[in-house]
Amino acid sequence: MKRKFVLPSLALLALAALPAPALAQRAAVMKKPEVGRAAKHDVSKPLREIMPAAPVKRNRVENPMNFMAKSREPQADPIVQANVSPNVPVTGGLNFEGVGDGAYGFDVLFSPPDTTGDVGDTQYVQWINTEFAVFRKSDGLLLYGPAPGNTIWAGFGGACETSNDGDPIVQYDQFASRWIMTQFAVPGGAAGYWQCVAVSQTSDATGAYNRYAFQYNQFPDFPKLSVWPDAYYITFNMFTNFFAGARLCAYDRAKMLAGLPATQQCFQLSTSFGSVLPADVDGPLPPAGSPNYMLTDGSNSLLLWKFSVNWVTPASTTLTGPTSIPVAAFSHPCPTTSRGACVPQPGTTQKLESLADRLQYRLAYRNFGTHESLVVTQPVNVGTNKKNARTGIRWYELRNPNGAVTVHQQSTYAPGTADWRWMSSAAMDKQGNLAIGYSISNATSLRPTIRFAGRAFNDPLNTLSSETNLHTGTGVQTQGLARWGDYSTLSVDPVDDCTMWYTNEYLATNGTWNWHTRIASFKLGTCRLPPTATTVATASAQRQDDECHEQHQPNG
Repeated sequence: MKRKFVLPSLALLALAALPAPALAQRAAVMKKPEVGRAAKHDVSKPLREIMPAAPVKRNRVENPMNFMAKSREPQADPIVQANVSPNVPVTGGLNFEGVGDGAYGFDVLFSPPDTTGDVGDTQYVQWINTEFAVFRKSDGLLLYGPAPGNTIWAGFGGACETSNDGDPIVQYDQFASRWIMTQFAVPGGAAGYWQCVAVSQTSDATGAYNRYAFQYNQFPDFPKLSVWPDAYYITFNMFTNFFAGARLCAYDRAKMLAGLPATQQCFQLSTSFGSVLPADVDGPLPPAGSPNYMLTDGSNSLLLWKFSVNWVTPASTTLTGPTSIPVAAFSHPCPTTSRGACVPQPGTTQKLESLADRLQYRLAYRNFGTHESLVVTQPVNVGTNKKNARTGIRWYELRNPNGAVTVHQQSTYAPGTADWRWMSSAAMDKQGNLAIGYSISNATSLRPTIRFAGRAFNDPLNTLSSETNLHTGTGVQTQGLARWGDYSTLSVDPVDDCTMWYTNEYLATNGTWNWHTRIASFKLGTCRLPPTATTVATASAQRQDDECHEQHQPNG
């Protein structure tokens, strides 16, 4: 859910044109981290024993997006992939209905759904703005929910219990076999602004949780959380009545796994930077001592920070960057003067918002041993003028992020001449096969539909295969509702490190306040083998290290 703020037009700087010293000077408001304890923590009863909280009863609400205007006049994209390469083999898995209009007794009260989810050892958890559900991974059977998000904080007290404001993220910490559930609570005023974080005590999402409430003095919009060995990293766009810059934070993972008092360490960036994504681990651990990588886009560039947290001596915590990484020229579609609504649908004049002013969740990290990779996507303009402009999916693979970072691959996926692709999410499996899930629509014949495209690890660089349909939309969103997204989620199964799980929204019939979501799994190429001995040993070693850290790390 997005709180309503009236924002001025805010043109972000052409950062790629700035020399490195100027970038660094503009980057951080804080040179040392701001350290603060969780205002409250406790342990919940098992979720399965908690009656779901009552849904908020109110008129249906469209939640406006706080945009940061970055749009430029349409320009030619020099790396458009207009023709597809041979298909990468796809093995289908489950494909079932997620939480949405009428599904499992759910009633839509807000838009957009903020579709997020993750896969664990035996379960899949989906959260759609204000309600979540737990499904059995083997067959999609509903195990718990749909339940309002604040159900997790029943009995906790304060805004985390009484508010159900959404903007959620679900993560599975594969190294500890735990779930992380988080949403903000933003009553504002004297009641304050909060990030509510719950870490499960076991791999069962319906069990007990270690619960935490972290407070902020500004509205922490668009939170994005990631799993890293030394912390749960989370980023925000901070707002008063105006954009106040990105905030980059680390939560003490070891303490939260143990249910102990936990602290956060945060850096506040200037208003020149927003919508920064933290790197989220798939597969094996990063090299020992690796910083977390954080990324946003600049002017024909990507901007990279390195966040190294020190829980024993916070004064030694560092945030370095940003490093400006030149990429092929691009322009943001959907000018924010129209609130970013330009994606067409057949049979209606109602356009959909593309969320074109930011990189798309997740920033997926993988350590292949021989190299480290980061993959991420964003919607960009395809076309040279306003008449032929449409959206394509720009995707990047960066390598060597802790050294002389390079752009190993980049391309804009836009086959055909009329289709608009947006609301994307990317991930790599253990073989290096890449998948990108997204929404697709056009003005004449294709209602908003869920698809993905992939590439085998040995395909020609900078190419994706033809797309695979995951679920065909049979309705369009009609007059008065432009919001779509705000994000979708592609994740990798921690058990085989091959199976991809994707969740996104669609409509079954024309209308408003009637969105649905879908959850689907698939594998690419020849990635069908069980986890490697190295992966299993690494995860086991990390669990032992976590236990040792929990027992011996001093408080604070």
